Amino acid sequence: MKKKSIVFSLSALLLVGNLWAASSRPAASPAPKPAAQSKPRPAGPAAQKKKFVLDVVRTAVALPQPDPQDRLRVLNAAASVAAPLAPQLARSFAREGARLEAELIASGQTPAVSLLSSGQVDCPTAVEFIDSIPPAMVQRAEQSILGAMTLCSKQTLEPTRRKLETALNSGVLAARALLAVMEVSGVRSPWSQTYFGKLFSSLPAADSDLAATEAPNFAAMFNRMAPEVGKDAAHDAGLKLLEWLSKVKPGGNRNIAINLTTDSLQQVLGEKDYAEALRGNPVAQSVAQNAGQPGEIEHPEEENVSVLEAMGRVGSDQSEALAKLPASRRAREAAANGFATGTGGDRKLAERYFDMAFSAVDEVWAGRSPEKDAAAVVEEVSEAAAQVDSIAALQRAQKLQDPSARAIGMLAVARVVVGS
Repeated sequence: MKKKSIVFSLSALLLVGNLWAASSRPAASPAPKPAAQSKPRPAGPAAQKKKFVLDVVRTAVALPQPDPQDRLRVLNAAASVAAPLAPQLARSFAREGARLEAELIASGQTPAVSLLSSGQVDCPTAVEFIDSIPPAMVQRAEQSILGAMTLCSKQTLEPTRRKLETALNSGVLAARALLAVMEVSGVRSPWSQTYFGKLFSSLPAADSDLAATEAPNFAAMFNRMAPEVGKDAAHDAGLKLLEWLSKVKPGGNRNIAINLTTDSLQQVLGEKDYAEALRGNPVAQSVAQNAGQPGEIEHPEEENVSVLEAMGRVGSDQSEALAKLPASRRAREAAANGFATGTGGDRKLAERYFDMAFSAVDEVWAGRSPEKDAAAVVEEVSEAAAQVDSIAALQRAQKLQDPSARAIGMLAVARVVVGS
């Protein structure tokens, strides 16, 4: 594998060298030759660039990815990069990825990325995906279902509706997917009206982290549908939702849900009927008194790296300071400094930064955990390096220790070349 990688790098280097030479060579005016002696014209820069990118894509996809989540990441990236250049090849990656995505969901895992959401699959594949999802797993499949409904609403509406009906009747709720089906079906259709009521009569146990995460989604469903279902249905669903929120753990998600629910219920019922509804339900009234508290969707804390700050440090070597940072931060900061320095003209120092960044990527990948998105670090570093020198970036990505990281890095470089 290593020998093939080196050969590929050298051929890629020659290819892009030819591309640059072709693009910079002044036009010549050779003497005309007889038609019988004319030779095929060499491929132009655009064709060479296409070949380079597709060679990188195929090589990356051919690398082994033992972890199915990593394989899904690679197929998703490969389909995205190949789509504008070779649509049929991209569709083949997307079909394989959609099957893998369905297998992960069926096994109880949430896919790291979604081919359905990225818009790369065709409608027959989207329908096949919906059919394959167990009803008990629709919540894990929610992002993928939303992608399928966006891509192919006409073809996927009925199978999705049947799947969500079965799930909801079994106590499994996917509020965002249900709302998407209601929008396509018509918010005032009998189906939408019926399943709106069923949703708020089947809310899950509220004393879990999942409930806190889903609370804003249930409130968003209520906010959208309450004006469409009539006062009585909105009254009943709103009070049930407030009662349920009384058991959800305090936090930004809960505050958002309370604010959305009380605002919507007040607008639908009017001031007088709203006050009367709360007086008749002490639990809902107690929860409603918390309305107005600041709410914010809770996200994992992210590392912030500023390229502008790195540009402000151009001219001074930051290697010593970078070496003291944790691996993930070191990878990103070194890549930012490499980009700033390389685009500023100091290629030698940029190479030192990128060597440090890719070395840190190996550390990040070796010690990765579910809480840290190691793939995002690989992509960020590889893209920064490719902006300065795509061939050097490709060679560095090919030297990453893990084949999955290697493939992800190579595809990130190819993505930059496609957009250049």
